[in-house]
Amino acid sequence: MPWKGEKDAYKIWLSEIILQQTRVEQGWNYYERFIKNYPNIEALAAAKDQDVFKLWEGLGYYNRCKNLLHTARTIVKAYDGIFPNDYETILSLKGIGPYTAAAIASFAFQLPYAVVDGNVFRVLSRYFNIADPIDGTAGKMRFTQLAQEVLDQSQSGIYNQAIMDFGATVCKPFAASCSICPMQKTCKAYAKGLVNELPVKEKKILKRKRWFNYFYFEQAGQIYIHQRAQGDIWANLHEFYLVESPDQVLWNNETVLELLQDQLGIQTGVLKEVSELLVQQLTHQQIKARFIRVVLTKKPVLLRKGQWIDKKSISQLAFPKIILQWMEKAHSLGL
Repeated sequence: MPWKGEKDAYKIWLSEIILQQTRVEQGWNYYERFIKNYPNIEALAAAKDQDVFKLWEGLGYYNRCKNLLHTARTIVKAYDGIFPNDYETILSLKGIGPYTAAAIASFAFQLPYAVVDGNVFRVLSRYFNIADPIDGTAGKMRFTQLAQEVLDQSQSGIYNQAIMDFGATVCKPFAASCSICPMQKTCKAYAKGLVNELPVKEKKILKRKRWFNYFYFEQAGQIYIHQRAQGDIWANLHEFYLVESPDQVLWNNETVLELLQDQLGIQTGVLKEVSELLVQQLTHQQIKARFIRVVLTKKPVLLRKGQWIDKKSISQLAFPKIILQWMEKAHSLGL
């Protein structure tokens, strides 16, 4: 992985932000594209917001991207483009929490701060046979303190990378490789046959289902879009006219015309297509979406908050992943 062994604080920070809530396999290409387009923090700070959002497109959790830009500009303005080299200052930067601050501090500056991620929680829980829930406040505090206690103070960067890699490749979440584990003889959970029961989690993530009905309005070769507002998923990304429903809706000529009349005050429109159901799973939400393609004879005056753009301009804007999936399929069908 290109960020392994990296000493440049900017590149370490960039990789850590990209890899939050993102699989390594997916984040790898994004990291390389960001480094190619913005090789240093000055280049990122000077970039246009929309260009950076476009490059981020598909990664999700777009607040990460907003915070990335905010922090890049803060470092350029307040620290002359030089990444701070002390833990507390790093931690004070927007979008950087204790984990990321410790990673930057130890990997870039060899400061003695333990990096505590899911891999580290798991290794410590098993090795010391600790059943405190890793997602509870008390458990997090205990494991964070323990991680700091066992940290190799003189080689914090190498140690942090090693324990995380160990958790990812040997002390794995499912089917841990105990038979080849070099820590087997001193692992307390292994001695008691408890490896597969640790670590303990006390909370179950509640999944919320949401039904998104996207109306792809066409009029004289133009498409209606708008940007999503703050306070919800995909803030600042573009989308088509959205009607969120409490449950699945059967869309046909009658229901589409009824919506056009009720919401937009127009009497006519030609229903061209209702897509199959698309699903995107987020951490706490499941989005189920259909796309309803409608040709209008005129632009509704009630559509005020968005804009009408030419079809060819769509590729220049950033959209949520589920919309991109539909557009790619629609394009392949010649729509």
